[in-house]
Amino acid sequence: MTNFFHFLLQEWSLLAGVSQGVFQWQVIAMVLAGTFLGIMVGTIPGLTATMTLALLVGLTYGLGFNSAIAMLIGIFVGAIYGGCISSIMINIPGTPSAAATALDGFPMARRGEGGLAIGLGTVTSFLGMLFGIFCMVLVTPLILRLALTMGAWEFFLLALLGITLCGTLSSKELALKGWTVGFLGLLIATVGLDPIYAYPRYTFGNMQLMSGVALVPALIGAFGISEVLMVLKEENPYEIKTRAGRIVPPLREIVPLIPTTIRSGIIGVIIGAIPGAGEDIAAWVAYGVAKKRSKRSETFGKGNHEGIAAAETANNAGIAGTLIPIITLAIPGSGASAMILAALVIHGVRPGPMLAMEHPGFTYHLALLLLLATFAMLFLGLGLAKFFVRLLTVSRRILMPVIVAVCVIGSFAGHFRSFDILVMITVGIIAYILREMEYPIAPLALGLVLGPMADSEFRRAMLSSRGDVTAVFTRPLSVIIIVVILGTLLFSSSVVSDRIRGIWLRWRGAAKQNS
Repeated sequence: MTNFFHFLLQEWSLLAGVSQGVFQWQVIAMVLAGTFLGIMVGTIPGLTATMTLALLVGLTYGLGFNSAIAMLIGIFVGAIYGGCISSIMINIPGTPSAAATALDGFPMARRGEGGLAIGLGTVTSFLGMLFGIFCMVLVTPLILRLALTMGAWEFFLLALLGITLCGTLSSKELALKGWTVGFLGLLIATVGLDPIYAYPRYTFGNMQLMSGVALVPALIGAFGISEVLMVLKEENPYEIKTRAGRIVPPLREIVPLIPTTIRSGIIGVIIGAIPGAGEDIAAWVAYGVAKKRSKRSETFGKGNHEGIAAAETANNAGIAGTLIPIITLAIPGSGASAMILAALVIHGVRPGPMLAMEHPGFTYHLALLLLLATFAMLFLGLGLAKFFVRLLTVSRRILMPVIVAVCVIGSFAGHFRSFDILVMITVGIIAYILREMEYPIAPLALGLVLGPMADSEFRRAMLSSRGDVTAVFTRPLSVIIIVVILGTLLFSSSVVSDRIRGIWLRWRGAAKQNS
């Protein structure tokens, strides 16, 4: 009992010390500005959280660590929430994570209840964030203790697992495309000097490539330039057919949604913590579970409040969920959280098992920033919802050139090299071609971020085992991860899973006939 109270006292003193650095007017102002900008970005279709974070990561070089991370966390939270506004009002998700919200939000808007739908989405997003932050603070120390027992083989396999999970992000028919793009990101990440012997790889004699493909320009190209090209290709303008109406929902509309909110919060945190899954998958799974468990499932898709609550709670709880593997294992849970990981590395923070020793209290630091952004989201969302709805009338002819300019500045600001602008344009064109061929882009970001870790950890593992690959099977945790990877590869492919299902059905049929 004495040790328990000593632990609580130690954690309380750590939290108190961290809070002094967070609750400063500069940091609070950055959180407010970031959340406001994030909601604006999320509201306008075509401007995703991942793209915005990729654009602004490079522009935070000149900011202090606290201010930079505060602004980026605010943008992350605000953008994921802001997507529900356009989903509800014009049936076009501002961000992929808000796609499930449109199923019930837009029918409410068509019958004149758009304001109520936005209000319900805001409140349940707030509750989902609170639940996710609580789970992050509770679970992260436990995973960090496990991570301290891991070696080079485990970290290499975890990076590989993150790429293989890319095949599960969409339908089984697109699994191979997800893996292809993920391993393309890994290949790009190996360009440059070998981290062990400094031997040049895939540089083709170009001195600019000796330092590798810069992460931030590549991410800006993948999500910024490709998004601009995709948006400019579309010709249909936005059209708001109804007024928003009253925004703040009455308490009698919120209380019945509490069971759905709790269940969806759990789903959001768990799925968000799975590398490669992210907030949009969490929203769809929570929506499906809510529909199955509801007593009025036939009203889903027709303006059911539970549908909005399930989707918005899960995608916002998923924000904290995606940050858990970043803090503990340096593996992003989604494309947007990959940008947060890149920002941490840029500002000298190395996430992973040693984080608690190198930066004590960082989990609390991140949790407090998320908490500030959550309350900012609530008050800005309820107070300025009608203003954000009006943003949907902004002309794309004005918006897209501004985004291109920010892309160029963000790519150049990191190392002040014009070559990085060329990298951004090249990767952007490649990403656009991939999107036109219906290849997902999120796995590319995961491959770029996880590539250096997979490369260096595999080399270290091989050096420690003196080139013996079979040494991986002597470590129990490595064997478990290998089994998970093989299971993911088998059951994510439609061809393989359908064949296994056919064998199972034939075996069951034969067993019934024999009995």
